[in-house]
Amino acid sequence: MLNRKITCLAIDDEPLALRQLVGYIRKVPFLKLTAQCCSALEARSILEDVTVDAIFCDINMPDLGGMEFVKSLAVPPLIVFTTAYSEYAVEGFRVNAVDYLLKPFGLQEFQRAANRLRERLATNSSESPTLFASQGDILFLKSDSRILKVSIPDIRYVEAMSEYLKVWIEGEPKPIITLLSMKKMEEYLPSCFMRIHRSFIINLNKIREVNKNRVIMDADTCLPIGDLYKETFQEYIDTRFFGK
Repeated sequence: MLNRKITCLAIDDEPLALRQLVGYIRKVPFLKLTAQCCSALEARSILEDVTVDAIFCDINMPDLGGMEFVKSLAVPPLIVFTTAYSEYAVEGFRVNAVDYLLKPFGLQEFQRAANRLRERLATNSSESPTLFASQGDILFLKSDSRILKVSIPDIRYVEAMSEYLKVWIEGEPKPIITLLSMKKMEEYLPSCFMRIHRSFIINLNKIREVNKNRVIMDADTCLPIGDLYKETFQEYIDTRFFGK
């Protein structure tokens, strides 16, 4: 059983529908509303600075539809779609949506969707990640059924991927994928690592260039700096900056 509240985002371009959705979220004890948005574009901006466990998202919205919005997310959280059009159900499950609520839906239907969210998160959490600290600059990460030895100085950056992390290692073409939270990884890594975005922790020693709101690690890797982390990162740069 999941022993914490599920953080979530509510998105709907119709004010009455959004109000109802927010009301239902607040009636479910294990859900915690992080933000409510009247467009996918607004939600995208919010997700640059905060992380949520789940999104309740309308499909039919102007400018950017819910389905396209979810597909555009590099690391989508768990999704429950809401819409008045049943033909979207199949497509919704193709993007691995946890549930699909057909409008108009009541509190009982919403509760069932919320329960499915909790079950999915509990299942993911039960697959306990393994992070063993060893001596010096070594840690061990569990990836599938393997426990892999990692040299901390060789970590280039860490990327969030829903409940998992991608740990990118110097000289390795593919990342190590492990079930672990960004918060726990951030707490464990030494001071030469810094979180620059809700989805990225970088090894400061591996930076090649800083260009406006981006950190360039190499010719193929350009990572965004989130608004929430800009000030801390700029302070780091300023203390090491030489020149006029």
